[in-house]
Amino acid sequence: MRTSTKERNTKETKISGSFNIDGKGASEISTGIGFFNHMLEGFTKHGLFDLKLTCDGDLNVDGHHTVEDCGIVLGDMIKEAVGDKAGIKRYGYFILPMDEALVLCAVDLCDRPYFSFEAEFDAPMCGDFDTELVKEFFYAVSYSARMNLHIKVITPGNAHHVIEAMFKAFSKALDMATQVDERIEGILTTKGAL
Repeated sequence: MRTSTKERNTKETKISGSFNIDGKGASEISTGIGFFNHMLEGFTKHGLFDLKLTCDGDLNVDGHHTVEDCGIVLGDMIKEAVGDKAGIKRYGYFILPMDEALVLCAVDLCDRPYFSFEAEFDAPMCGDFDTELVKEFFYAVSYSARMNLHIKVITPGNAHHVIEAMFKAFSKALDMATQVDERIEGILTTKGAL
């Protein structure tokens, strides 16, 4: 079973979660930020993962700690669920359209964190979600999961569409990267170890 369960408790957030790579797209998300819940539900459904994530954060301050810490926990769970990476494709990529918006996402589950983000948003907020926090979330995921993660907006548009395309493209790329290929013996590298 490629699963993980995590808890993270700080003075700013209290988070519990579980993640199943080989799921069916089921989610139970409660972060206190409606738009963020919606994005995580889309990530779960389109990657065919199962994700439970509950966060009690200091939203009286703003959404930053909630979004960033949820990214840390999700990244930790991805890393643990993937395990030793034996037999998986390791690389994944997807170009996802969302109406007028087009977003590219590529991942390498290589144990070397690196994050590249090329995007601008035409609105400061989507509902109760600060669009600046998109970058913070994906940065936290990439470094906690120790993955290369590249996200690039090819065709900009409505901020809601762009952000939703990012979350869904990431889910599809991650789904591809975590697929087991019976032709792969051990870890997919010429070095013998990642």
